[in-house]
Amino acid sequence: MSTRHILLGLLASGPSHGYDLKRRHDERFPQARPLAYGQAYTTLQRLVRDGLAEVEGTDSDGGPERTMYRATDDGTRELTRWAGEIAPPAPFVTNEIFAKVVVSILSGGDPAAYLRAQRTAHMERMRELTAVKSARGADLATVLSADFALNHLDADLRWMTTTAARLTTLTAEVDTA
Repeated sequence: MSTRHILLGLLASGPSHGYDLKRRHDERFPQARPLAYGQAYTTLQRLVRDGLAEVEGTDSDGGPERTMYRATDDGTRELTRWAGEIAPPAPFVTNEIFAKVVVSILSGGDPAAYLRAQRTAHMERMRELTAVKSARGADLATVLSADFALNHLDADLRWMTTTAARLTTLTAEVDTA
């Protein structure tokens, strides 16, 4: 996920300070990794450096001084370009689970036991996400984020089932290579 574009998107609704942008990021993308304050301010400084945002002013509102940022016209154009860009499917499939299965075979481990343990971890995460999306008052962004993650976990589970059924053949191929 592009933090710079997300912050530009949040600035599209009007000027804001870093603290508010961080809070809104975490609200709008509830299943994403929370944005660190340092990352928010570093990204804002880069947006200003690159001419995509500018400082609108500062206010203190009875507390510490806060810098207000707003998107520039170039920032708005960049956001429009990025938002309309089709995200290409990954050209290379890098799968940590697959790598661990192969390494387990190479090192004399138990890839079937590893797959069972990984399946258990996936199922637990799926239960957590189902509870999150089913919680009373869950907003649509939370439900959609959980659905996205659940679909990916389900695909992983299907892959693990297929791989477990083919372990004998995979082991023979890895051992002869």
